[in-house]
Amino acid sequence: MKIRVYAALAAGALCLSALAPLASAQSSAADWPAKPLRLLVGSAPGGGTDAMARAVADKLGPLLKQTVVVENKPGASNTLAADLAAKSTDGHTLVMGVSTAHAIAPHLLKLSYDNDRDLTPVVFVGAVPNILVVNNQVPAKSVQELIALLKSKPGEYNFASSGSGSTQHIAAELFKDATGVQMTHIPYRGSGPAMVDLMGGQVQIAFETASSVIPHIKSGKVRALAVLSAKRNPQLPDMPTMAEAGVPGVEMSAWYGIYMPSATPAAVQKRIHDAVNSIIALPDTQTRLLAIGADISPMSQEQFAQFHKAENQRYAGIIKKNNISVE
Repeated sequence: MKIRVYAALAAGALCLSALAPLASAQSSAADWPAKPLRLLVGSAPGGGTDAMARAVADKLGPLLKQTVVVENKPGASNTLAADLAAKSTDGHTLVMGVSTAHAIAPHLLKLSYDNDRDLTPVVFVGAVPNILVVNNQVPAKSVQELIALLKSKPGEYNFASSGSGSTQHIAAELFKDATGVQMTHIPYRGSGPAMVDLMGGQVQIAFETASSVIPHIKSGKVRALAVLSAKRNPQLPDMPTMAEAGVPGVEMSAWYGIYMPSATPAAVQKRIHDAVNSIIALPDTQTRLLAIGADISPMSQEQFAQFHKAENQRYAGIIKKNNISVE
């Protein structure tokens, strides 16, 4: 009889032990957040990443009943913010990730954190496509006219990017591969100065992100030829996609999503995932995101993790094939 009692007590103890982590996770999620949250942004205020972060943060605070502070930590292809998030241990730090940091930089930079081991994708926010634009003095009025022009004068035209290894740079390399044209790369320290020189005629072509270039397109300061997404952009409904313009396979978007340290309890991750998706579904949030040219396509957390993996593999292949470096 004593043996049976001891066995029953032992089994009960094992059950309680097995349930302890779950109970702890549920408790931590219920009590979380216990203090203000930091949402790190790897670029300066005013850019696309910053706009995405603030569209979410403005409503996330009231929803979680805590302050959400957006902290800009620009530099190193958005990886300074990711590095801080990866190494944070306070349980209240998030980062607004962007493809530059989480799918491109790992193949170009020596990082002091492991992009896949130390951070986990929590919730996808949206994607902003790149747009092929030219200076108004360039005679080409369509993608096919631009291709013909570039082939008639190989190497004479320059394209601007916000830096080596940026989506703008890689988009141009994809375009060169697909069409056989030759262009000279002129990297800048950000989209702002690149757009200034494009409008001024110091460079003639750019594959700029929609958030940076749509205002200049609408004001007539640059000419748009095609959007590098699978479907037309609602901000520029009359502009064809690159595939519609006769160059299939050249797609490029800067995508955004919130990452957290991998040690974050699953229940806390789910709380952020559900909260942010509810914010993205609000009409006024969608209006803010659409204004910067964003494509809003909600994903489950598992889908975001699969997307993260696939994008890493895609960019690794593109970078290797085109011998792209940041030097």
